[in-house]
Amino acid sequence: MIENRELTIDDYLAILRRRLKVILIPTLLAPLVGFAVSFAFAPKYTSQSLVLVEEQKVPEGYVKPVVTQDLGQRVTTLEQRALSAENLRPLIESLGLAHGNDVDAEVDAIRDNVSIQPVLTTALGPTPTGRNKSQSQVPGFNVSFVAHNPRKAQSLCAGVTNIMMRENFTDNIQASQLTTDFLARQVEDAKRNLNDLDSRLANFKKQYLGQLPGDEDNNLKILMGMNSQLDANTQTLNRAQQDKAYTESLLAQQLSAWKSSQTSTSPQSLQQQLTTLQSQLITLQAHYTDDYPDVLKTKRDVAEIQKKLDEINAAAANPTSAANDKENLAEPPEIRQLRLQIHQYEQVISQATRDQQKLQEQIKIFQSRVALSPSVEEEYKQLTRDYDTAQKFYDDQLAKKKESETQAAMVREQQGEQMRVLNAADLPESPSFPNRLLFAGGGLAGGLALGLGLALWLELRDTALRTENDVQAAIGLPVLGQVPWVGLETAEKNGNRKTKSGLRKREEEKETVEV
Repeated sequence: MIENRELTIDDYLAILRRRLKVILIPTLLAPLVGFAVSFAFAPKYTSQSLVLVEEQKVPEGYVKPVVTQDLGQRVTTLEQRALSAENLRPLIESLGLAHGNDVDAEVDAIRDNVSIQPVLTTALGPTPTGRNKSQSQVPGFNVSFVAHNPRKAQSLCAGVTNIMMRENFTDNIQASQLTTDFLARQVEDAKRNLNDLDSRLANFKKQYLGQLPGDEDNNLKILMGMNSQLDANTQTLNRAQQDKAYTESLLAQQLSAWKSSQTSTSPQSLQQQLTTLQSQLITLQAHYTDDYPDVLKTKRDVAEIQKKLDEINAAAANPTSAANDKENLAEPPEIRQLRLQIHQYEQVISQATRDQQKLQEQIKIFQSRVALSPSVEEEYKQLTRDYDTAQKFYDDQLAKKKESETQAAMVREQQGEQMRVLNAADLPESPSFPNRLLFAGGGLAGGLALGLGLALWLELRDTALRTENDVQAAIGLPVLGQVPWVGLETAEKNGNRKTKSGLRKREEEKETVEV
């Protein structure tokens, strides 16, 4: 009648006492059955190895690490590569696990029975306050393999672990080497580009020599200086032309006077002049002494004219000598000096004219340079900007190449991050499956659940009225009194404590009425 009213703790204890056998019998028998069932399964052995990832020994401030991928992703990648048929076939052949043509089946079996799980091992250490605190985390992963043979489990676990470590080392070497090769090609390309730009820049400087942006101020200064030189040259030229014109006028006057004097040097005129002078001398000597100036001058004139007459007579006697003397005496020194000055002035004018033309040509060149400076400057800036960019890119790639070479050397010398087996694959002494204690415990839990279920089922089917609360719940009327049975003999105890007199009592209690 447990479904007709709310049960109390006493009711539950009474149920437990009545159904104790029903609960205990399955609870005690089920562990024995579970322990016996465990012998029906073939034993499996699990071998495990622990691999830790050690940080690089060289500080990261000097050399950057080669490996930057997350440990979980790396372990997943290494697991896939280690469980590939290419890596498992040599392991199977070396262990002699292949029989006939079932290598692929053995590969599948290894993949099904291996398990790789990343782990984090935390290192503890004392702090200044005296409490233990996590100082560093050493990552790693566990490799476990399940097999029916303990030695096979150990061999395959160790083999898979070695494959993963080998693949990790190969990956690090290849990564550093591939990076170095790639950067070497980048450096070569950058160097060729830099050399090309350097050649273009040198040709540009050679082509526009004196027209570069830094030469603009110098060009302006030189242009101003040339203009000053041109002005001075023009003044010199003008002055030389004026001096030449003046000297030429003097020369014309001298030539005119000389030519007029030349007409008066014929023998007849000289003879007449000599006669006249002699007459004047006689007259003067009659009045003055020989020291008188006029007397002396007249004597000199007479002597000079007489000398000329003698020379003319001698020239007539010797024509060749006369021609030379005539040539020597053709022009007086004053006229020859004027001709020399005119020739010098002509040379100065010619040189000044050439200098003027040269300066004008140079001025045109520098004026064109100054006019082209903006466009040349723009093109030059573009070239230098490209060159600076190429130089910076080359320097960056060269620095990266040097760093990559250092990383490759660090990996080869095993100074970088590397995997180390902390716990090698062990030889299992006892099977990991089946766990007989676990089977027995499962049987115990199952038997207990079965016993409780049976007890509950029996109580739900039981319709006996055992207490006053059961009577009230059944007939809905209060109980006026209870009369115990005297001399009640238990005919048969079946866990529910049912008896024939008990049935009779339940029928009488149903007939009880309220007074």
